[in-house]
Amino acid sequence: MSEGRPDSSAQQQVELAAARIEAVSILPCVIGRFLARLNSFELTPGSLAELIEADPALTVAVLFLAAGHGRTGGSVRSVLDRLELRELRDRLISAKPYGLGEPDEGKIEFRKQITRHSIAVAYSARRLAKALGAGPAIPPVNADSAYLAGLLHDIGKLALDEAMPKSFERIVEEAKTTNAAGWAIEQKYLGVDHAIIGKRLAQRLGLAPDVILGIWLHHSNTQAVSQALPEASFARVVRLADCMAREAEIGESGSYDTPTAQPELAESLGITAGQLAQIAAGLAETVDDKARLLGLDLPDPQAAYCDALRTTAAGLADETGRLLSENQQLQGGASHFNFINELLQRTRSASPLGAGSPADVIEAVAMCWQKSFQTGAVCLYLAPSVPGESTAAFALETAEEKTLTYVKVPQQAALGLQDQTGEFEIFDAEGRVEWLFEQIDAEFDLGKSKLVPLTAAGREIGGLIFEPGYPASIEQLTETLRPAASLAAIILDSAAGLHKQQWFAERFAQLLTSPPSRTKPANVDESAVLDALAEMAAGAAHELNNPLSVISGRAQLLAQSEQDDEKKRILGRIQQTAGELSGIIDDLMSYANPPKPRPAPTPVKQILEEAVELTSQEQQTAKTDIRLDIADQTREVAVDSAQVASAIANILSNALESYQGGTGEVKVSAANDQAGSSVKVTVSDTGCGMDAATLERATYPFFSARAAGRKRGMGLAHTQRLLQINGGTLKIISRPDRGTTVTISLPC
Repeated sequence: MSEGRPDSSAQQQVELAAARIEAVSILPCVIGRFLARLNSFELTPGSLAELIEADPALTVAVLFLAAGHGRTGGSVRSVLDRLELRELRDRLISAKPYGLGEPDEGKIEFRKQITRHSIAVAYSARRLAKALGAGPAIPPVNADSAYLAGLLHDIGKLALDEAMPKSFERIVEEAKTTNAAGWAIEQKYLGVDHAIIGKRLAQRLGLAPDVILGIWLHHSNTQAVSQALPEASFARVVRLADCMAREAEIGESGSYDTPTAQPELAESLGITAGQLAQIAAGLAETVDDKARLLGLDLPDPQAAYCDALRTTAAGLADETGRLLSENQQLQGGASHFNFINELLQRTRSASPLGAGSPADVIEAVAMCWQKSFQTGAVCLYLAPSVPGESTAAFALETAEEKTLTYVKVPQQAALGLQDQTGEFEIFDAEGRVEWLFEQIDAEFDLGKSKLVPLTAAGREIGGLIFEPGYPASIEQLTETLRPAASLAAIILDSAAGLHKQQWFAERFAQLLTSPPSRTKPANVDESAVLDALAEMAAGAAHELNNPLSVISGRAQLLAQSEQDDEKKRILGRIQQTAGELSGIIDDLMSYANPPKPRPAPTPVKQILEEAVELTSQEQQTAKTDIRLDIADQTREVAVDSAQVASAIANILSNALESYQGGTGEVKVSAANDQAGSSVKVTVSDTGCGMDAATLERATYPFFSARAAGRKRGMGLAHTQRLLQINGGTLKIISRPDRGTTVTISLPC
């Protein structure tokens, strides 16, 4: 590890390495204890959950397994209810035992101590959650969620140890020798700490938001964060539990600084000193019991692991023989594996880095289905994006006889799946899809054809019709084809989503580069136009950010090793330009996704005075010639006052800058409208004004009437966007050399 603060590319490499982790190594004694109890039929559902919930690495393995099946969410016990014991056994057999065969006993001992520390934090967090004082200032905390967050609060350390064991070992050693916090040393060398890595991992595991907060913020100033984010009080529970475990010297956390004083944290949670002492009582004994359950005290854990593995392997051999015998009776039992493999090969071009189209993916799915399941003719059609519109259909009779066409799906027919129960099932095609074959030129025997629904995330993606190549019941086909249908639906849905995103990006580029229309249709909904433009802006910004980061990072790395001054200057300019482009993208994202407004009844005078103050700061002057005139009995407005004040400040700045070579007066008036449902705010100046062409494009993103030294031209665009999301409107009247009047309408 090099000294000094790492650059952003180093941090990205660390996060990328951690993001590739699909499991963390488990102590051999823990795997051995699990398999031994399984082989002796000692694992009841309750004891299984108790064993898993005592070890953070084992818990992560279960959650990864559940996430792979799309079964995330809830507690470990609720996840176990949806997993088969066989799946968990197979995962642990193939799991990498931590430190197996390594001579360094110190590393294994350190992992055991981290496990003991995590158990202590988990039980302390659960007891603290149950003891929390009631009241609006302290939101309730679920005890099971607190336990899970405490158990996994240091999973980022396990991930770092997995991704870069040598670097992690040196980080722990430096923290120990300097009596420092482990997270501080991690940030020093890696640019990121285990709390951030743990948060990323928790998000991939689909953990609940409060658990993710507890893992992420357990080293942060949670009292300060809770003032702006009340939900962060959950993290205070985990932080206090961590401090209790460290002060009790139970296990080892990898941090060697002095823990935060417990009384202050406890007081912020409404927990008394007596309650704190009661919670700490018996904690060490509880941890010892769980350590024995996990086999952390076994004299020869590696031997116990090998014995359990041999016993399990013998049982698996018997089970495999039985399964092979059963599989011989099922025709095409492995066909869906061939389908998955070939389909993934064919649809690589549909990835974000490829050039595949939805039509390519439709053809690939149909051809792989026919080949892998040895069927007759196949027809695949997509659900229309809008009911009643045309959609793509691909018919494949033989390798040479194939047709891609567009068909209309009758609104009443939908996909022919009206009586679908929600569970995956296959239907007889006859009586359901005659409308389809009336529109395509393909020979199908509907009397024996089957209809497979393709759904993803509960949505109908399309349908697939095929002629079975061998006799099979609906039940057999349903069991065999379920995985293949699920994968096909996901890939088709992804391709359609990618196509839509690319369309948005291309359309947004056209909007920015095409000359503005001189006329506007009378029925145009301006708020709908703004929403569509914002959605395209977000897509375009997302597409640009990644390559810009690569360009900037590569230029920086090349410049560091370059000796030629001229080349270094050019590389520096590339990096600077990439930074400027990132700034433009930040403006674009701010325009596309402004913070959600928090409307509250606010006096207009308060908003206008705040806008004047913001304008003074922008103009870098203590006094501006702005005159306020607010009518009596002007009603309060229901808006996000900070957003609206920022929008009005942009208008005031433009008004002041309209006086070329000097200053002038800006008049601001406010009064109720005639209907009394809104307040109209008028900003007037007698400055340079705008001609018709400039006025028409004044609120366009990135438009500026200035030439040299121009700004990015996002001021009025941001203003219009902020007013629009707050239910307001903006109208501008201007004449060259006569000045400009801006009228804003705000809802009461």
